[in-house]
Amino acid sequence: MEKDLGNYRKVYEKKELSKKEVSDNPLELFQKWFYEVEEFGGDIETNAMTISTIGLDGFPKNRVVLLKKYTWEGFIFYTNYNSEKGKAIEKNPNVCLSFFWHNIERQVIIKGKAEKISKNLSDGYFESRPDGSKLGAWASDQSEIVPSRNFLDKKLKDFEENYKGQEIPRPPHWGGYIVKPQSIEFWQGRPNRMHDRLIYTLQEDFDWKIDRLAP
Repeated sequence: MEKDLGNYRKVYEKKELSKKEVSDNPLELFQKWFYEVEEFGGDIETNAMTISTIGLDGFPKNRVVLLKKYTWEGFIFYTNYNSEKGKAIEKNPNVCLSFFWHNIERQVIIKGKAEKISKNLSDGYFESRPDGSKLGAWASDQSEIVPSRNFLDKKLKDFEENYKGQEIPRPPHWGGYIVKPQSIEFWQGRPNRMHDRLIYTLQEDFDWKIDRLAP
């Protein structure tokens, strides 16, 4: 099988990124960009992001998760702590998050450390989820090999029966992580592949240093 993709090209010309116009704090710029993506027409899931971890086998692995909250401290998402990504984070909390907003020709790349959030915060978010999603968190041993789809469907039905007419509690193995950034890069597509790239790096005094990178 072979397919030549050499002619797949796109001209980037919607925006630009000037160092003179950005905030001293990257979280402010992230919030500005996030709102602009939605105003510009929005991706289907503006909060979809790729998280990269170093697995127990030594290989990096990327997967898409949903950002559920961002604060001055960092970026919060939820998952099964016993999943492949959870086990990877337990061994090596250094992760990378990335957003690609194709409609506005932007990327954000965040390097930082992931740590579990408090149980009460995980409880609060879990309570806001639809019952089906709550039951799915119980029924799925995420990343484990299963014999069939029917096996999964039966487990879900069993939990539906177990919690019928009851409040569904948060599984102890399910909850949130916050990624506290050490660097955040903002990438804006520009013509002739001369893209704008600004990177914020956290300093020892907790100020952010801003540098321009070559495209």
